[in-house]
Amino acid sequence: MKKGSIGILAAIIMAGLVCLSGCSDTPKGEKPVPDKALKMLQEGNDRFFSGKSQHPNMDKDRLIQAGKENQADHAYATIISCSDSRVPVETIFDAGVMDIFVIRVAGNVCDTDEVGSIEYGLAHVKTPVMVVLGHTQCGAVTAVTHAVQGKGHALERNIPPLVDNIEPAVHRAMEIYPHAQGDDIIPLAIEENVWISIRDLFMKSPATRDLVKNGTVKVVGAIYDVGTGKIHWLQQARVVNILHEVEANPNRAVEAMAPHENDDTKKDFQPER
Repeated sequence: MKKGSIGILAAIIMAGLVCLSGCSDTPKGEKPVPDKALKMLQEGNDRFFSGKSQHPNMDKDRLIQAGKENQADHAYATIISCSDSRVPVETIFDAGVMDIFVIRVAGNVCDTDEVGSIEYGLAHVKTPVMVVLGHTQCGAVTAVTHAVQGKGHALERNIPPLVDNIEPAVHRAMEIYPHAQGDDIIPLAIEENVWISIRDLFMKSPATRDLVKNGTVKVVGAIYDVGTGKIHWLQQARVVNILHEVEANPNRAVEAMAPHENDDTKKDFQPER
């Protein structure tokens, strides 16, 4: 073999070794399509549920990478879940550092702070899938259900406005299932709360609606079983129906962007004195 050919071959081999150590199936910054991202979540939960977690992206190298790179080049899902300690989000999806943009709040409700966080995850971290994740035995839904049934108890002053988004879900569950009595309504209300959260998200966020309508993002509902580790994925058709209903609702938010600092409407965002 000629000397020049040897040099070229060595360069090719070296390039291959570099790629093996630093390349992945998806180039940095290129996200999976929504269905693929959803499949990654589903497969991760299947591994966790079956006791075969791989604990990806949890080593020192990933931390070093996180210190140097933008999460928007890596995260493939935005998930809003309950704050309940029995729902460790990255763990139940067998995911690691820079994989999931997580919002946690009691009752996985979508009020202003949560919707703003979701918009950041979708529009700036650029995740292709967004999951509203409820869970069995939810304390927030249980407390609201008991209150609606007249069995509530005194709560600290900031808790009622936190969970008031759940009340429509409880009333809706009681309406759909009139024969359910007592605590039997709680698991039904937990599912309805996921749907209400998705509706609240769409009502408050034109940006999210636009991303869903153009196929950039998929919004999904799911419920995690705290006693088994299994996630039950809810019907996607209902998400589509909720979106259509919101689009026809004259009370939906219509301005996707906040006023710019040079906008005359900025006075609406001045802090109270």
